[in-house]
Amino acid sequence: HFNIRAPRPLLDAVRDFYVDTLGLAVGVRPAVRSHGYWLYLSGQPIVHLMEWMDAPDAAGISSGYLDHVAFSCDDLEGMTKKLSALGVDFNRRELDYEGAVITQLKMRDPTGNVVELNFTASADK
Repeated sequence: HFNIRAPRPLLDAVRDFYVDTLGLAVGVRPAVRSHGYWLYLSGQPIVHLMEWMDAPDAAGISSGYLDHVAFSCDDLEGMTKKLSALGVDFNRRELDYEGAVITQLKMRDPTGNVVELNFTASADK
């Protein structure tokens, strides 16, 4: 999993991004003192969201060491249509990796983290 810590209004926007864009589902989260969500894919909690009550204002927040988070996906055409319908800006590039074509879609979540979706040609046939 990866964890994102943000003020509550931003945290809710991040939750909506991952649920609406990637199809993750809000699921069971252990009882802890801070507000938050665990987002699941295929029964696995892969994104943890936690309220950051004393966060500095947006100008004082750095991106830290997280460069991007990547997911292996299928249905490239369906995802590009979904992203366009949701108004999510993304970049697309094709890579040749050991004879296979990988299509990458890159976007940013509401906190500015880069999200990379990888599609292989064989997964979309």
